[in-house]
Amino acid sequence: MSEALGLLLPYLDERQRRLVLGAAARVRGHGGIRLVAGAAGVAESTVSRGLRELERGGEPDGRMRAVGAGRKRLRDLDPDLVPALLVLVEPDQRGDPESPLRWTVKSTRALAAELSRQGHRVGHDTVAALLKAEGFSLQGTSRTTEGARHPDRDAQFRYINDQATAYLADGQPVISVDVKKKETLGAYAAAGREWHRVGQPIRVRAHDFPEKGAEKAVPYGIYDIGADAGWVSVGCDGDTAAFAVATLRRWWDGQGRDHYPHASRLLITADAGGSNGYRVRAWKKELAAFAHESDLEVTVCHFPPGTSKWNKIEHRLFSQISINWRGRPLTSHEVVVNTIGATRTRTGLAIHAELDPGAYPTGVTVPDDVMDRLPLTPHEWHGTWNYTLRPEPLSAQRPAPAAEFGRFPVGDKAPAWLAHPSLTGLEPAAWTDLLERYTRYRTDHPPVVIPGRHRGGNTGTSLLSTSDQLLATVLTKRWSLQQATLATLFGVSKARIGRAVRETTPDLDALGHTITAGAIKVTSHDQLAAIAGQRPSSALHTNAVAFTDVSGAQAPSP
Repeated sequence: MSEALGLLLPYLDERQRRLVLGAAARVRGHGGIRLVAGAAGVAESTVSRGLRELERGGEPDGRMRAVGAGRKRLRDLDPDLVPALLVLVEPDQRGDPESPLRWTVKSTRALAAELSRQGHRVGHDTVAALLKAEGFSLQGTSRTTEGARHPDRDAQFRYINDQATAYLADGQPVISVDVKKKETLGAYAAAGREWHRVGQPIRVRAHDFPEKGAEKAVPYGIYDIGADAGWVSVGCDGDTAAFAVATLRRWWDGQGRDHYPHASRLLITADAGGSNGYRVRAWKKELAAFAHESDLEVTVCHFPPGTSKWNKIEHRLFSQISINWRGRPLTSHEVVVNTIGATRTRTGLAIHAELDPGAYPTGVTVPDDVMDRLPLTPHEWHGTWNYTLRPEPLSAQRPAPAAEFGRFPVGDKAPAWLAHPSLTGLEPAAWTDLLERYTRYRTDHPPVVIPGRHRGGNTGTSLLSTSDQLLATVLTKRWSLQQATLATLFGVSKARIGRAVRETTPDLDALGHTITAGAIKVTSHDQLAAIAGQRPSSALHTNAVAFTDVSGAQAPSP
């Protein structure tokens, strides 16, 4: 019997074993309980319990043990355990914000240790089970908060959708453009995982700090919404507007012209910032050149600030590229191009990728004169976000007004009392000497000025004379003045004062002149007037030739 029970019992659950043992004891009759218990190697009470269950009869209820049997749960033995745990994991809603784990990693082991310190005997595995029972799980952050929302955000979305729908219905191309994150080339760790033999991961650098002179890959993408096709140029230089439009030109010559042989218009949806932002002058200038070359009317609709993730290219093109190169170090431009070009999706997306070795320097400026000549028409709805570039050349250039050394000859605007020795820190003779040296230096080294660059607020009546520029710089540096204070006294804009200081400071350095700092920080023209001995009420318009110093003595005009 012992051999038979040894073969059978391992295949039965707890209740079934009891019933089999009870049945065997019942068949044996008197003394069967002790005999069966010895043969099976179990307690006599187990056999007796099985015998009682047989005699009691009834349908099986699926339970192995009686109701209430087994070890009590910790949450039942310690009713305060779960509330104490919730205080630790939800301090803002359920407990003290000064919780000891408020600013620490809330691992199950850390939580168990803190609960044990509070008198709740619990292990980390029980903590994990309690958290799951309360509806908790390990989660990362979710990118949903957009920050400040523009009041016309949703309306701009609808406007873009209406434009795209109309273009597609008319058989015109609609593309989404953007630049993907720059990638440092080399054996650097990459996010994600790939299949490799156990214990044979790809070896990469221990630190991700790029080496000096490390090459960069700049993928600029174009997603054709109607054709569900992508085009990516991998640049080796900067992410500039010239590079962005060069990619657009490559796409049109390589794919777009063939896909849309009868196209007369092109709609571009783009982010609000970056190389293709709505404030980037070079972007509009380069687009105007492309529109003229391709004979396309190019319309651009920008997504509102802070909503770039809604651009189609983000979740239709760039996300697929990121999935395809996960866990793979990008060691060269060739690897980047080949990995992007190999990206495919089950829905039919195909991506063409190629290397663009061209140089696209940053810092290129577009003067006002050129912007005024662009064939650009703002839309009635948010013309800064939505505009059309006609396929026309730039309009004729306006003749530039005569200028002396790139500047209009103007007279002094500053009140004469601002040159008081107590304000400049220079006696009249020293001030005259500095002004003469500075004037000669400016004559020999005229500033480079782009015609029309500062058209707004920089006409002949708003420029400063050489003397005024020097005086504005000396006063600003000596008394740590705000631009608004001097702008009021000189009768020009704050920007003009700022430009004067920026232009004059390196000239004074070249002359070897050091401006001594004043004893206090001046914050108003009344303080300046007091230092020069002027009445505050008349300080703004006083242009007297003689000055009165603080002590009351007369000082000659410099």
